Amino acid sequence: MAAPVELRTGRLRLRAWRPADREPFAALNADPEVMRHFPAPLTRAESDAAADAIAAGLARLGWGLWAVEVEGEGGAPFVGFVGLSVPAFAAPFTPCVEVGWRLAREHWGKGYATEGATAAVGFAFGVLGLDEVVSFTVPANRRSRAVMERLGMTHDPADDFDHPRLPEGHPLRRHVLYRLPRGRWSP
Repeated sequence: MAAPVELRTGRLRLRAWRPADREPFAALNADPEVMRHFPAPLTRAESDAAADAIAAGLARLGWGLWAVEVEGEGGAPFVGFVGLSVPAFAAPFTPCVEVGWRLAREHWGKGYATEGATAAVGFAFGVLGLDEVVSFTVPANRRSRAVMERLGMTHDPADDFDHPRLPEGHPLRRHVLYRLPRGRWSP
């Protein structure tokens, strides 16, 4: 087990998960708007299981999907997660490391996803020494795609794929893939 690394930005602290994070995490996972581009909102049990898995991965590796808190005046102790993960499915672009985020709706539009993801990508290239970071979502998820583009990631339609964990014909099965090679990263 590695001690989880903590990342800080101008406004955010990306940190290990705490038991107090479970309640607000369950609330954001139950929000139909937050979960619009996922198969379904999560039940409390599903959300708690996800939090446990995320926290265990962070403890095991020292990096992963960090809990995000907003520091300073008007701060918030937990707004969601931002970080790095290794997709647990086979696709033409795996194995890889993905940068991802999920924030409570009241914290959208404040630049937190981009700010936190910038720190996570910097960690991926600077500390982990990765050659590439990817991110993916459904084509209709314009908000996340905009974050990917602000990070400098690029989309090639030839890389788009059908998510293997969703059945044939599912409306969210098709995904777009964005890539960021280390040589194109400019923090």
